[in-house]
Formats: sequence, C-alpha cells, structure tokens
Amino acid sequence: MEKEEILKELGSKIRQRCIYLGISQKELGLRVNKDQQAINRLETGGINPSYIQLLEVCIGLDMTIDELLKN
Repeated sequence: MEKEEILKELGSKIRQRCIYLGISQKELGLRVNKDQQAINRLETGGINPSYIQLLEVCIGLDMTIDELLKN
C-alpha cells in the first residue's frame, strides 16, 4: 500500500469517528487546538501527521491510538 493510500485511509477513519460522535471538523479542531483547515487536510490525507498529532486527535475523538490504527 502506498503512502497516499495509507494517509487517505487514516483520514477516512478520523472522519468516520467524527460522524459517529456527531462533531464537525471545526469542533474537532477546537478540541485539539487546531483550525478547521488542518483537520480537513488530515481527513483528506493531505498531511502526514506526527505521532503527537495523532495522539491529540485520538484524545479529541475519545479513542485510543490503537483503535484508530487497527484495520
């Protein structure tokens, strides 16, 4: 699997969790101290987030990093 595909899959998982929680990109951004555009780039696979960024997002989504990364 190529890097771009992996990032898009990760972003899709984040988006699905937001939908499940009923929160917008803006709301997630507020929870993790990021702007809506940063969350959009993450959800669309436009950035390769650091481990710390992923941990912050997982906290904002009330999930563990293991839950986010498992297939």
